[in-house]
Amino acid sequence: MLVLFAQPVSATMATSPVSTENVDAVCAKCHQKIYDSYQRTPMAQASGAAADGLLAGEFTHAASGVHYRLFLRDGRAWLSYDRPNAPPERTLKGEQELEYFVGSGQRGRTYLFQKHGYWFESPVNWYSKQRVWDMNPKSLDAQEMPFTLKVETGCLHCHATAVQPALPGAVNHFAAQPFLYGGITCQSCHGDPSAHLASGGKASILNPAKLSPSRRDSVCLQCHLEGETSVNRLGRSLSTFVPGEDLSNYVTHFVHSGELGPNGRATSQWEALLQSECKRKSGDRLTCTTCHDPHNSPSAEQRVNYFRSRCLTCHGAAAFVSKHHPDEPDCSGCHMPRERTEDVAHEQVTDHRIQRRPASSLKQATALTGDLTVVGGGEASDRDLGMAYFQFAEHGDQQAGQKAMLLLQQAERRGEEQPDPDLHTALGFLEHLSGDRPAAIREYQAALRANPANSVAAGDLAILQARAGDEKSAVAGLGWVSENDPGDTAASMDLAMIECAMGDPQAATMALQHLLEFSPDDGKARQELAAIQNKRERCGR
Repeated sequence: MLVLFAQPVSATMATSPVSTENVDAVCAKCHQKIYDSYQRTPMAQASGAAADGLLAGEFTHAASGVHYRLFLRDGRAWLSYDRPNAPPERTLKGEQELEYFVGSGQRGRTYLFQKHGYWFESPVNWYSKQRVWDMNPKSLDAQEMPFTLKVETGCLHCHATAVQPALPGAVNHFAAQPFLYGGITCQSCHGDPSAHLASGGKASILNPAKLSPSRRDSVCLQCHLEGETSVNRLGRSLSTFVPGEDLSNYVTHFVHSGELGPNGRATSQWEALLQSECKRKSGDRLTCTTCHDPHNSPSAEQRVNYFRSRCLTCHGAAAFVSKHHPDEPDCSGCHMPRERTEDVAHEQVTDHRIQRRPASSLKQATALTGDLTVVGGGEASDRDLGMAYFQFAEHGDQQAGQKAMLLLQQAERRGEEQPDPDLHTALGFLEHLSGDRPAAIREYQAALRANPANSVAAGDLAILQARAGDEKSAVAGLGWVSENDPGDTAASMDLAMIECAMGDPQAATMALQHLLEFSPDDGKARQELAAIQNKRERCGR
């Protein structure tokens, strides 16, 4: 991998529909000092128009052989890609306009683009600590260019303001722009300000410090807690969370009971803090804002003294301060060391266990053991715990699949007044995995009754219908998924194969061309299309 350059580029023209007006400016009329300091924080700069936050650069990804370049042209941000000196069947060359950037640049930055209203994440990321361009964390070893990394509302929730709901049928399809304002604005932590502003400041506005501990902490944890996995509560999601509510009513976060410390995950600070003596002895008095000021980020020169002052609010006895390493004021350097993460390349995590004598607990590719437990304690319903195990089953964990099946079947028998398409979709997958195709079909059909726009259930059901000899229903289902969720390239590929098997090469060709419009480096699709066009593949066999 070669990095030639990487630098901010100021845009002369923004084509993205994100508001260029700072929506927090109205707050500055009464809170000018806070406003000025907040604008310099990473949260305030977490997203925006791509042309305003372009980091120009280029590199070649060794595993795929693709050369990427990010550049500004006529005030618009672009990503070009090509595979130089490749054989004809591997030739790749094109460019894509980038609409938004995501990431303040303190840790990293990526970009978003859209095709026909479907939004995707750039295959490349800028990693600030190492100052390198590399692939998206999910695609470091990709052999082909990953061009269908879907943009989900849950992810946008932590980088932008006024995230718009996705249209039915796909998580990444929006009526217009996916969010209205770049960055994390005041309302993300202080709630809807309309009544406060309309009254000239007389009506109160949400002050997180005055909330109950769980609701206070939820304001930060809506973005700074992931766990090993998380499950949306029935009928709710992280994207609908509003400050002042309890996050646990919207989403439940899980970790394995045997896990200790950060385990190399980039957003495990809260889990680690819960294990610290500081938190155990301080209880609810200790929270994120005890040490971090959300309205201000200390400069590199201020950082050591700033955080030392936070430590000394509890450890400020004169005898202790005078004797405890007076020559080394950086408390966090010893007691909260930074170690590399395992889930985000080129990144480090600060160990919030605040150990007296730190010992690394970061694991490298080790199997997770123990039962799943709720972060911070508490009970989870059979449905939520089953959905958590299901997420591990999707990645091949057979034991997790068995646990998920039992829990979700119990939840299904108990019944819920509100339809639960996610539960039925998960059970459909698990029943199919266990070899019970009739049961899987029933579950997928139940999922579609609860949500007719469930593209996952529709696609999986279509495959089962095809295997049962009902090609007509399979083609209808896969055609709907291919049209309404084009990021699901597997559906378009399956559709093409079934159309070809039914003796319709023209329909198969259209399905493959549709797939390649969204994923131009899909080798299997290119191979099949060439075979059909050159009549090497005889459709109808």
